Amino acid sequence: MSLQIVPKEAEALLSWAGLMAALEAGHRLPQPDIRDLFVYRDADTLLDRATWIDGLGALVKVATIVPGNGARGLPTVNGAVTLYDDVTGELTALVDFHLVTKWKTAGDSLLAASRLARKDAKKFLLVGSGTVAKSMVEAYSSLWPDAEFTVWSRTRASAESMGFRVADDLEAAVKAADVICTATLATVPLIRGDWLQPGQHLDLIGAYKPDMREVDDTAMRRARVFVDARATTVHHIGEIMDPIRSGAITEADVQADFYDDPALFTRRSGEEITIAKNGGGAHLDLMTASYIAGKWAGRG
Repeated sequence: MSLQIVPKEAEALLSWAGLMAALEAGHRLPQPDIRDLFVYRDADTLLDRATWIDGLGALVKVATIVPGNGARGLPTVNGAVTLYDDVTGELTALVDFHLVTKWKTAGDSLLAASRLARKDAKKFLLVGSGTVAKSMVEAYSSLWPDAEFTVWSRTRASAESMGFRVADDLEAAVKAADVICTATLATVPLIRGDWLQPGQHLDLIGAYKPDMREVDDTAMRRARVFVDARATTVHHIGEIMDPIRSGAITEADVQADFYDDPALFTRRSGEEITIAKNGGGAHLDLMTASYIAGKWAGRG
């Protein structure tokens, strides 16, 4: 079996609609075995994610998260993605890490927003101005072509670099938004539940460890809460663990994940507040990397 090298140039072959279809198809397959390994050095993290989905294949994704890289002009997250054949276990592809991470992360939250955000949403607030926020502009715009973006960041210069309206007052910006997307490395909540307005949808992306939060308990209590996968969020990420521990919500308050009937993962009214927590598990990397590798192999 020949080894396929999938470079970043494969991006020209991809579409957000195509990826969402691949993610939906992947969630109709058996639920995967997923294993994560975290290694820490002060503020730096080495994350090793592995999964096998029967009928699709296996993946190992290794990532380093180095917050200090921003000051060096380097990406905060780096790594490698390897794909393995479902039947033989042979190595089949090396897929560009940043390409997989961009499309997996944004596609995950786009799929959630496609089901939960109002169809007439227009005002999108990006909390954070890094690579993920830039990807979410592309993703959201594919479904809401008239979207108007506002950016809030701890560093105004970083927010200005996005090229959109910059918010100085986070509370006012939250209150004015239809969709709020958080993509930060916050360890204490930035968004207060008392700020939220009827009909809003929140995509929470940044928190990926037990000590990370982007919204407070009041926000979780006021909203109907969804996750991409219970297995990679409920007992693994502070955004869900902390409000369960405090009694603000219970595990049963998590309404649905992508493995449930899509009819359960939906907005019930124009007035309710919805939250979708992006856990970004390795199974999503596998679905995304397989979609990308398939497009590259069939490029003609």
